[in-house]
Amino acid sequence: MKKLLAITALLSVSLLSPAQAANYTIDNKGAHASINFKTSHMGFSVLTGRFNTFGGTFTYDGANIGESTISVNIDTTSIDSNHGERDKHLRSDDFLDASKFGTATFLSTQVTDKGNGKLAIQGNFTLHGVTKSIVIDAVKVGEGDDPWGGNRVGFSGTTQISMGDFGFKKDFGKVDLELHIEGIRQK
Repeated sequence: MKKLLAITALLSVSLLSPAQAANYTIDNKGAHASINFKTSHMGFSVLTGRFNTFGGTFTYDGANIGESTISVNIDTTSIDSNHGERDKHLRSDDFLDASKFGTATFLSTQVTDKGNGKLAIQGNFTLHGVTKSIVIDAVKVGEGDDPWGGNRVGFSGTTQISMGDFGFKKDFGKVDLELHIEGIRQK
């Protein structure tokens, strides 16, 4: 009888306790995450590239998505457009001014569940010393156990920023950002 009461008490506590969001670290070491950009090159073509060095953490609970958070740091000196001279120009004070503003950050302020695995992630994006509120349209890619005994969850998202909003000397208009994030659950 004591065992039955103990099991009943344990079950009632676990059913009444709110679910806990899990903590994840973005897997940038395993090349399972990327931050890419795309913009018009003077109206003649499309310039694409990526940031090679970034990191961050997030919390996620599929049962309570609104409590999720994300924090990302991007090393702006790691910009890579597959052309060394252009990358040097992108790091200059005409654009990123990476020697002065070596880090860009994103800190979420609200995550909204839009249904069917779709999310709207609102937050503060700081680039070139300027902070603006942006919304990332995201989708959950998948979640589950990995072959190494861990647990992962992945998301993809897009947003668009205007270069003029962030005070670049050279303003060629809009930049599309594409994010692919895979997180490793922390124990």
